[in-house]
Amino acid sequence: MIDINEIQKVLPHRPPFLLVDRILEVVPFKSATGIKNITMGEAQFRGHFPGHPIMPGVLILEAMAQVGGFAMLYPEENRGKLAFFGGMENVKFKVPVVPGDQLVMKAELMRVRGDFGKIHAEAFVEKKLVAQGDFTFALKNVKDADK
Repeated sequence: MIDINEIQKVLPHRPPFLLVDRILEVVPFKSATGIKNITMGEAQFRGHFPGHPIMPGVLILEAMAQVGGFAMLYPEENRGKLAFFGGMENVKFKVPVVPGDQLVMKAELMRVRGDFGKIHAEAFVEKKLVAQGDFTFALKNVKDADK
């Protein structure tokens, strides 16, 4: 189990955009499982939607991608790199995610070629599939990130 302090040594994201609270399991370059505790105190719930708070789908996708990124950035040779979205496919939302839920996200690398790859990720609440998708990404050194 990897706590938030260790996660921040691997992922470049910081609150409020760090959307992974704990990594339960990681197999470098292959897979990772992480959690995000959904709380009413998060800023998005002030406007999405007042009186009926629902976690925005785009933030669920970002959290899933961060878990996949963790599997790629965890090995020492990739520390300090940034993972950029290249695209998303086959995205589906099944059930709304609300404050009080714990999002369990599983990401598996489907293929990697150099600094490019594709992951399949799924998100669950109480073992029920709530979202899924395939993400392409590119890893870049921070000094090369603007190129």
